Amino acid sequence: MPRKKRIWYPGTKFHITSRGIRRMSLFHDEEDRLVYLQILKETMLFYPFILHTYCLMTNHIHLQIEPLDHPTGTIMRYLHSQYATYFNKKYDYSGHVFEGRYGSELLDTVEYELEVNKYIHLNPIRANMVQELSEYSWSSYHNYINFDPNALVTTDRIFTFFPAPKEENYLQFLHADVKEAFSYTTLNRGELYSEEHFIK
Repeated sequence: MPRKKRIWYPGTKFHITSRGIRRMSLFHDEEDRLVYLQILKETMLFYPFILHTYCLMTNHIHLQIEPLDHPTGTIMRYLHSQYATYFNKKYDYSGHVFEGRYGSELLDTVEYELEVNKYIHLNPIRANMVQELSEYSWSSYHNYINFDPNALVTTDRIFTFFPAPKEENYLQFLHADVKEAFSYTTLNRGELYSEEHFIK
């Protein structure tokens, strides 16, 4: 049965997930994670996209991206083929590193974008890897709390939906339960923006 064609056009936003084959670890040490992020940066130069959120877990990854000129398939093919080459050479493996086709969810509402951002950042806590998000180094959480103009991640869009002080309200949003979370955003104030709001 042929694969279903993925929907894509400039400006669409996606939650991308991918696991190690047979659920094996994708990252064995700090170097592996740094190399993955470096290849991610390289991929961004070759196939431009905006990275809104990411988290590197032990055997899977989460990316919240906005492709600009190329579909997600082109982006992920390059990113993961480059990392697989590095991984197989370092560990003297051969064959596939990632399990099958990557997962892709279209984020078609602002609420969904914020929910996915929160979900991705809370992954290390849900997996009992850390007690506090600040203890986990391999996600974009730190980019949202400590602004870095040279970071891979662009926080502008997500922060658009938080009133000042943005970082403080964002933290409250992350740790609030489902019923309360959106009270820390501007979405409960009749300020839900259409996509046209972002077209300059």
